Amino acid sequence: MLLAILLSALAMTLIVGLRYLAASGGFALATRIKHPGLYTGLDAQMRREIGWSLASAAIYGIPAGVVAWGWQNRGWTQIYTDAAAWPLWYLPLSVLLYLFAHDTWFYWTHRWMHRPRPFRIAHAVHHASRPPTAWAAMSFHPIEALTGAVVIPALVFLIPIHVGALGVVLAVMTVMGVTNHMGWEVFPRFMHAGPLGAWLITASHHQRHHQLYGCNFGLYFRFWDRLCGTDKGLGDFTREHRRRVPAAAGGDVARSAVEP
Repeated sequence: MLLAILLSALAMTLIVGLRYLAASGGFALATRIKHPGLYTGLDAQMRREIGWSLASAAIYGIPAGVVAWGWQNRGWTQIYTDAAAWPLWYLPLSVLLYLFAHDTWFYWTHRWMHRPRPFRIAHAVHHASRPPTAWAAMSFHPIEALTGAVVIPALVFLIPIHVGALGVVLAVMTVMGVTNHMGWEVFPRFMHAGPLGAWLITASHHQRHHQLYGCNFGLYFRFWDRLCGTDKGLGDFTREHRRRVPAAAGGDVARSAVEP
């Protein structure tokens, strides 16, 4: 049994790592085509981002592998394959439930990581990407990677979800993680500057977080930022990338990282 679990964890680690390389690599290529020169001078940073991200993939893969094994061999989880087991209207609802639960966990753990001590210990790794690139999506210290790795595996034990709907959740998580960091807005204007953008997070919103630190902590939705007064609007890519703001000294970064 232990060997089967280890093999499952190894397989999921490979899947997560390949998914990261494919998604980040694809959007990095799109950046090179659409905005040539945007990542000029960031080669060393991007290599560092890839290294941290592949280490994070291993951390994400372990609980995912345990869940995959438990689902296939023990029926431990709430993942189902028969679409008739729940009403069809529950399919999109389950996706929204997962995304909102994940967003809630991310918001509060992210705010906590902007306290001075956890920032210095862990979250500074992610903010060392100045400006972030498409490769920074999973560039986390192991402590931060662990806080993110447990969310979806925990939810599959609590909230029923069709395996296809779970695939949609993972796809949204991957795409948003990459596009929120790539340094330009890939989505149409109505998604980030119109009424829909008032509640959805895209790169324009997350850019402001990497600019100011103590705001815009959400992942998918602006709900918690708006409710808690931490929403500071949209960032300005052109100005930020022309400035190429250098990384501050560790103490200064930690002080600026304190959430309001």
